Amino acid sequence: MASGEIVDLLVVGGGVNGAGIARDAAGRGLSVLLCEQDDLASHTSSASTKLIHGGLRYLEHYEFSLVRKALQERELLLRLAPHIIAPLRFVMPHVSSLRPAWMIRAGLFLYDHLSKRELLPGSRGIDFRKHVAGAPLKKTLSKGFVYSDASVQDARLVVLNAMDAKERGATILTRTRMIQARQGSQYWDATLLSTETGETSEVRARCIVNAAGPWVASLLNGALNTPAQHHIRLVKGSHIVTKRLFDHDHAYIFQNPDKRIVFAIPYEDDFTLIGTTDVEYSADPTKVGISEEETAYLCESVSRYFEKAVTPQQVVWSYAGVRPLLEEEVANPSAVTRDYKLELRNEPGLAPVLSVFGGKITTYRRLAEEVMEHLQPLFGYMKSHWTAHEALPGGDIANADFAEFLRIFQQRHAWLPASLATRYARAYGTRTARLLDGIHDVAALGELFGADLYEAEVRYLMRNEWALTVEDILWRRSKLGLRLDAVAVDRLRTWLQEQAQVPAPVAAMLA
Repeated sequence: MASGEIVDLLVVGGGVNGAGIARDAAGRGLSVLLCEQDDLASHTSSASTKLIHGGLRYLEHYEFSLVRKALQERELLLRLAPHIIAPLRFVMPHVSSLRPAWMIRAGLFLYDHLSKRELLPGSRGIDFRKHVAGAPLKKTLSKGFVYSDASVQDARLVVLNAMDAKERGATILTRTRMIQARQGSQYWDATLLSTETGETSEVRARCIVNAAGPWVASLLNGALNTPAQHHIRLVKGSHIVTKRLFDHDHAYIFQNPDKRIVFAIPYEDDFTLIGTTDVEYSADPTKVGISEEETAYLCESVSRYFEKAVTPQQVVWSYAGVRPLLEEEVANPSAVTRDYKLELRNEPGLAPVLSVFGGKITTYRRLAEEVMEHLQPLFGYMKSHWTAHEALPGGDIANADFAEFLRIFQQRHAWLPASLATRYARAYGTRTARLLDGIHDVAALGELFGADLYEAEVRYLMRNEWALTVEDILWRRSKLGLRLDAVAVDRLRTWLQEQAQVPAPVAAMLA
């Protein structure tokens, strides 16, 4: 990007909302620049429970509109990204002292029928003496319910939106912070700082979209000097990961005496993901981490249901994120709405700014669409809605049938180990053709860093997905950090440092 360039939209924030907005806008013909102070999905968007779901528990708070919207998006996203989003059946053991059976049946009936459902089976009651999900549960639990939602590789969802935005003409600047913005009558003049080089650049934008997540208010009150009309409430959600706790592909949703729910989800083949907590948070969002109390809470929550107790000593990884929820007058953080508000400041004689408050990963596409509806009067030349029908990169799989795609992929690449072929297909979908371009045997994949991470994949991530660091590669573009030991991680870090020292023309030849 040349300093002083004029763009239609400057999007601040490289989480799922920012990336989704940049993609939608670029596809409508607007010139777009997105800046993110860290890596894409560095914060809230990579710290979710990894679900695309309607939010069954939101029905108890009468958020029917939000649940319907989320269920509609669940159906769409299963079609648009069948490689990184997969159907998942959830099992809810029934505990009569917490919620009566009739209430659960009524809630599941609504969940099944609030929106048109074609891809996922409906809910039903089950007998744990006859169902595979009963095996790891305490024998006092005899009956339950099963219903459908979907899992997602959350950080990859963000990256794929950014990739598509770039391919449609947007400029994506990671590790770039907006440090100042001056509001004029027609344009914002913004100063951007590269946190890698320390260099600054200037960009002129007809409109700024503030999608900074936990920093949305501080950005308004600081660099944008435009006090917010809405406010956010920061709530920390933490998760733990253990070795696999059960031998089937269903997830669990457990009710707790405090009325919260906790999930136990099959994760990365060999692990179980447990979460989440809801804790008020007021510190720096970049320094968020799980507490010992939260770890104990999650272990105790699932141990109420599993025959074998889960202890903190079993935790192999944990993570935490800060959710920027709309401020409401409710005491319980779990009851704060997961819906969103869009605030457009378009005062006469001043360049406009639109800010995003709240939201959840499932509804990011709809949110982006509504942002563009708000901006339509400002950009009369903008094209119409399009994202509901265009697959994300790698998601252009015939009939959204991932199983058939994987079968054909494995057949065509029989030289790939089955587990690696499955992981490539799940992560990259049809883009595996680019990753494996010119490669016809394992040796051509290059250096093996550990687990099944080869040099070819690392180069692909650096070239196409803005990956620069060990953390980018092992914890956001993949979850191979769960499998690589310290020696392998150090080797990868050294290799990346060596690549950073290679002159650009030579690096282009090596890529």
